[in-house]
Amino acid sequence: MKLVVISDTHGLHRSLNLPSGDVLIHCGDITMSGQLDTVRDFNDYLKDLPFRHRVVIAGNHDSCLERSIRSSKSALTEAVYLQDEGVTIDGIRFYGSPWQPPFENMSFNLEEGALGEKWKMIPRDVDVLITHTPPYGILDVNSKQEHQGSTSLRAELEKISPKLHLFGHIHESRGSICTGNTKFVNAACCDENYCLKNAVWEIEL
Repeated sequence: MKLVVISDTHGLHRSLNLPSGDVLIHCGDITMSGQLDTVRDFNDYLKDLPFRHRVVIAGNHDSCLERSIRSSKSALTEAVYLQDEGVTIDGIRFYGSPWQPPFENMSFNLEEGALGEKWKMIPRDVDVLITHTPPYGILDVNSKQEHQGSTSLRAELEKISPKLHLFGHIHESRGSICTGNTKFVNAACCDENYCLKNAVWEIEL
């Protein structure tokens, strides 16, 4: 199975150069300022892409998707929208969650205690975990050299050890690293100035 992974496109999705693949995954921040029109345009864009499956979560910029799961799913009819839930594709177990530590009074913010309860919902047998936030200490450093990831997510990952953890959020730390049995990928497409400069990720499972 070939995954094509993107994140933090901030309304610039039509400028992406996407390779073909089996599953397209977006790790959140579809919009710049939470515009529902941008989400609808992204949904229209998905229609013509050469993927058998499309999996999407929200990010802190996507305030229009925070109001209700039902309205989010109705706006993203061309994808499987995941909010604290999973989907199995060709035997591969995916799970998606949009939450993050408090960040500039934006959407999907939770304190670490509440985040910990969200992460406990992740199935122990998950193969591919999709979050918007990085775990603390892994591809989560901003331009001020501060760690922005979730400490409770890092603790939970020590218990579940997925094959692949995909996220974005911290544009400056785009990259990949393998720790233990897990490959971590920060797939942010925009740089810290919100310019679309980064290539998409292609991952074979």
